[in-house]
Amino acid sequence: MSNTGRSSANSWLTLLLAGGFEIGYALSVGGSHGFTRLSWSLVAVVFFLLTLWALSVALRTIDVGIGYAVWAGIGAAGAALLSPVFFNETLTPVQALWLALIIVGVVWLKLADRPQSTPDPVEEPTERTAAQVR
Repeated sequence: MSNTGRSSANSWLTLLLAGGFEIGYALSVGGSHGFTRLSWSLVAVVFFLLTLWALSVALRTIDVGIGYAVWAGIGAAGAALLSPVFFNETLTPVQALWLALIIVGVVWLKLADRPQSTPDPVEEPTERTAAQVR
């Protein structure tokens, strides 16, 4: 399902945008305190709709399994890295190490989506006549 060229690059950029919206959604849900704060709740709904829209656009040309994994990884890592900034939560060095592993995995998945060179076609053997067999 993955395309090559410009369409693939645009899809990956849209997927990164969807991941950014997912970070915004996760942080605003945290700030909503279970949707009890109206302003944070409204922001969460907007980010939720934006992330679903951008993800659905990206998945037109990116395989669903890979696209979803990248989107979820961006959202999880981004929310974990930014929640200490917004909510005074802690991020231990061990947690940061595992988040870095997620980020490396996301980058590696993108690199694995690059088009591979196609091998030269193999010539099919020709039929042998009775004279050639003898």
